[in-house]
Amino acid sequence: MAFAQTPGQPPGAPRRQVAELPPVVFVHGNGDSSALWITDLWRFEANGYKRNQLFAIDFPYPNARSDDSKPQAFRSSSEDQMRELATFVTQVLKATRRRKVALVGSSRGGNAIRSFLKNGGGAELVSHAVLCGTPNKGIVISETLLPGSEFNGAFPFLKGLNAGADDLIAGVELMAIRSDKNDKYSQPDGRFIGAPGKPTGVSYDASELRGARNVILDGLDHREVAFHKLAFAAMYEHIAGKPPGTMFIAQESRPVLNGKVTGITDGAYTNIPAAGAEVEIFEVDSRTGDRRSAVPVHRKTAGGDGVWGPFTGQADTYYEFVLYMQGQPTTHTYRSPFLRSSDVVHLRPQPFAKADEGAGAVTVMSRPRGYFGVGRDRFTLDGKVPPGINDGVPGTSTGRLTFEASPPRTVVAVFNNETVPTRTWPAKDGHIVVAEFLN
Repeated sequence: MAFAQTPGQPPGAPRRQVAELPPVVFVHGNGDSSALWITDLWRFEANGYKRNQLFAIDFPYPNARSDDSKPQAFRSSSEDQMRELATFVTQVLKATRRRKVALVGSSRGGNAIRSFLKNGGGAELVSHAVLCGTPNKGIVISETLLPGSEFNGAFPFLKGLNAGADDLIAGVELMAIRSDKNDKYSQPDGRFIGAPGKPTGVSYDASELRGARNVILDGLDHREVAFHKLAFAAMYEHIAGKPPGTMFIAQESRPVLNGKVTGITDGAYTNIPAAGAEVEIFEVDSRTGDRRSAVPVHRKTAGGDGVWGPFTGQADTYYEFVLYMQGQPTTHTYRSPFLRSSDVVHLRPQPFAKADEGAGAVTVMSRPRGYFGVGRDRFTLDGKVPPGINDGVPGTSTGRLTFEASPPRTVVAVFNNETVPTRTWPAKDGHIVVAEFLN
């Protein structure tokens, strides 16, 4: 982990320790939700933060418009996100009775933070900001690739944010966390934006902030620079003024879990609550994924707020979450044990892919907080590496395999030291299985 010094800060100077820690607001990225912050939230708690001082926003329409200046149904503009973040921060300050917050953003979330600080009055309300894998220069600087995109440094949104001699905001301590060369959206070649062989106009440093404190985490990917424990250590030290006391997550024996069900509109995930969705939770065997009982340990039909809990679980138990939602496959999500309580255990349906047509059963392994790195990570589904996971810079967070419909059997997903057992369910009856990794 390499730190670039802020101008005017003597090399090796200790960080200023904060007398009263500010509330922290976590801001998710494109297409994501607050659920991705669960391990960062737990690590902040393990280092003394109270749960009521930690907040994570859910943008209603988390996907960016193709052209930021043109309305697009069920997608948001940079202006939408800036305005929604401003409202959320005001609510947090009122709830905590504090004058300022710290903001931590992943990817597109950093765009909203920068816009709020520079254009939305945020500089008066924010003490610290940490941008993780945010394409500050853009994922392209081009008149022809992604024209009009919020992520194109040649168009008005980023040109406005990047105007001036540096990226500093008076009164706000800024940090950017980036990968060395492993961020799929900070690449000289357009491979990951559908234009292989074409220059993007940016390089590996596209996530840096000029004049700010920049942290480089070698080998981590676009998402890991927000959700890896090393990213946590950097953001915590920046906000608290001292290194974290522990990198480990202190376990609770009876974690209370909650979250909301959200859906898909016009092919895009939203964070709009899905009223009427039904959720069942089953305890499952840690080796086989078999249900320990035919009776769920929790069942609830979500109301208008989409909330499916609360549910009090056990920190050493594997669970199967079953989501029934009209018009979507019945989604069976198998999860590792939850180490602590959380109210951001959000549930989304998993749609079938075109490649699933005619399959007897479909199992997807999913890593929301990072990508699968060939040669860097050890990962298998049913003992094999699923097709479609690219070599080189990690760029894929899911892998899937199809199986015969019967007899039902165990399918084990492995990612490094995490193992998630699942069972197959018949696709012809509208069932799909997800093994979701926590780490």
